[in-house]
Amino acid sequence: MEIFIIAIFILGYVAIAFEQSIKINKAASALLTGVLCWTAYILFSPNHVLISQELTHHLGNLSGILFFLMGAMTIVELIDAYDGFEIITSRIKTTDKRKLLWIIGLITFFLSAVLDNLTAAIVMVSLCRKLLADKNDRMIFSGMVVIAANSGGAWSPIGDVTTTMLWIGGQITSWNIIVKLFVPSLVCLLAPLLVLTCMMKGETSPPVPLPLKRRDGASRSIPSTPFERTLVFFLGIGVFLFVPVFKTLTHLPPYMGILFGLGILWIVTELIHHRKDEEDKDALSVVHALRKIDLPSILFFLGILVAVSALESTHILEQLAQIMDTKIGNTNIIVMCIGILSSIVDNVPLVAATMGMYDLNSFPTDSYLWEFIAYCTGTGGSILIIGSAAGVAVMGMEKINFFWYFKRIGWLAALGYFSGAAAYITQEYFHHL
Repeated sequence: MEIFIIAIFILGYVAIAFEQSIKINKAASALLTGVLCWTAYILFSPNHVLISQELTHHLGNLSGILFFLMGAMTIVELIDAYDGFEIITSRIKTTDKRKLLWIIGLITFFLSAVLDNLTAAIVMVSLCRKLLADKNDRMIFSGMVVIAANSGGAWSPIGDVTTTMLWIGGQITSWNIIVKLFVPSLVCLLAPLLVLTCMMKGETSPPVPLPLKRRDGASRSIPSTPFERTLVFFLGIGVFLFVPVFKTLTHLPPYMGILFGLGILWIVTELIHHRKDEEDKDALSVVHALRKIDLPSILFFLGILVAVSALESTHILEQLAQIMDTKIGNTNIIVMCIGILSSIVDNVPLVAATMGMYDLNSFPTDSYLWEFIAYCTGTGGSILIIGSAAGVAVMGMEKINFFWYFKRIGWLAALGYFSGAAAYITQEYFHHL
């Protein structure tokens, strides 16, 4: 059974990677892979009820990620409809690609630590769309956003879902992970940023805004006022900043916070437009923003996570982790291999399997192992574009091809990953002298 499920997963992965060649949308391949993995699992198992319950349990967890993604995308689309990002873009005066690359990279790095890597990636790619007209430039910047978002999320207890898992599980404490992983995570960003800076040259040009049209085809002016634009922008960013606070205060999952914020935004935008023309009101409504979100990307995300959950339920990932522990033995190599593996499969079940392998008696809170796992699983997913939630979101938003990312960005992400790992190992060596 395990071999059959692995074969389905690999074939599905190949279909996603060769999306452009086979002319089949990656969302279709991902959905089919996820369903077939669970179909094989239930057909080869005698207890169908138990497996159905396992699937329901996994979908409960996955739905939280999908609703969060949907809510975040809707808020970003709403801010964009009001031209709210102009508040930031108007303050970025440079047109030099190198300077802009550093600005985008550093903003993403710190924003990811405050929010989380998925939200930061969505916001920053939307910002890049306002700053860069050239599609190839925008794709390169978006690839850098993925690296910066995952690097920034690794050193914050709320920046990445796996770091949050380790924090909630008692493997790490919040202040210690910030202190220990800030430098390695920064190195993970700076290494590819420096290389890419040497490779890039020239000036950027912002996209020309398209004229808005009424349903009858006539042009119309932007219906939002400066006050409305500012209100929606800061309210939207405030919702993102409020999510970790909401989670801490209520102990409810993050998607509840983002849905709560979306509801507030919905009410506010309805109230400020109640006297406007229906044509103008529609373009600035949450309903219109919901129509514009990239649903195929959300379904692609669902298919990937469902397929990986099948590997988790059949204990394939756990067995893989145990094989590495037995055959390799060296902690540094094992953890770095887990980080690289997180670029192929979701890092959440990998970290869950690792937490099951090593107990807190052998490796107490804030030990070397847990800190290094937080770094490697948080940043290793950048090597492939489907290796992280941020990468999957960016892939859908900018329609980035799997192999394009692998050839142009993947090696830079690997350089950053290994550089940051070396920085962490060196830091710990001198710390214990």
